[in-house]
Amino acid sequence: MSRLFWLGVGVAAGVALSRKLREKAHQATPAGVAENVSDAMRELAGAVGAFGADVRAGMQEREKELQDVVTERSGVRLHNARARRADD
Repeated sequence: MSRLFWLGVGVAAGVALSRKLREKAHQATPAGVAENVSDAMRELAGAVGAFGADVRAGMQEREKELQDVVTERSGVRLHNARARRADD
């Protein structure tokens, strides 16, 4: 029974090692490298898009803060320049 157990462990380890080696060999092929590059570019594009969205949100928040300060100190209510541009 013990030999059968160790035989099963050896077969399972061999299958796992074989799959890992096949995967590593595929990554070294031109197709595998192209997949890795395309995945990296996709991640980079997503990160750049998220960064742009964060910057726009920060700009809008800061613009609102500045408009509130001007209104508070001068009593003049500023119109949103973006709303005027949208109307044009």
